[in-house]
Amino acid sequence: MIIIDENIDKPIIDAIRKEYPESFVIRDENRGISDREIAKMASQNRGLIITEDKDFGDLVFYFGFTGFSVILLR
Repeated sequence: MIIIDENIDKPIIDAIRKEYPESFVIRDENRGISDREIAKMASQNRGLIITEDKDFGDLVFYFGFTGFSVILLR
């Protein structure tokens, strides 16, 4: 499962969805949920989070969230 955080620009979302139409876009599906909720969703589905938010690193390294990957766009 690919989860695209709500801070990702629409052209990037469109490009990802073109290749992976089953992607879950937070902006469209569940706007406003917390980073912890996104991390839990990704962990339950062995997912990949695409984000511009460095806080996901804190969830992994300081709070021990596991079972998912993060791509940080800058």
